Amino acid sequence: MKSKFLILMTSILMFSCNDDADKMDKSKLNIQGTWKLISGTITDNKSGKQRNYPMDFEMIKIINDTHFAFLKHSLNKKDTLGFDAGGGSYKLSNDSYIEHLEYYNNKNWEGKHFDFKLALHGDTLIQTGIEKVEKEGIDRVIVEKYIKTKK
Repeated sequence: MKSKFLILMTSILMFSCNDDADKMDKSKLNIQGTWKLISGTITDNKSGKQRNYPMDFEMIKIINDTHFAFLKHSLNKKDTLGFDAGGGSYKLSNDSYIEHLEYYNNKNWEGKHFDFKLALHGDTLIQTGIEKVEKEGIDRVIVEKYIKTKK
C-alpha cells in the first residue's frame, strides 16, 4: 500500500513540476498586450549612419498569443494620409522574436520575416533587429522601445 501511495505522490509531483516549468518558460517574456512606441533608432547597414525616429507620429503594437499588429498615425492634425498599419504572426523563443509580416500596404514588405531580440524591463519592451527588404533597398538595424499601456 505504501509503495502505491509513494508512486502516486511521485507521479503527481513530477507532473506538477513539469507544469510549473512550462508556466515559467512562457512567463519569461510576457509580451502580450498593447505597447506604445516611445523611441526608435535606425542604423543603415550600408552607410553606418544612425538616426532617431522623428517621433512626429504615435504608434502602438498589439500582441496576443499568436499575432501582432501595429498602428501608426501622424500627430499633425492636417495630415490625413499619415496612417500606417500592418500585422501578422510571430514566434517567440526566449528572447528571439520573429515577425512574419502578412498584412501591409506596401506589398514588397508582405511575406517577409524579421528577426529580433527582445528585452523586457518591467513595463518597457526593447526590440532590436534587422529590417531587410531588397525590393525597397532597405537594410538596417532598428531598435524600438515600447512602454506597456495601462488601459
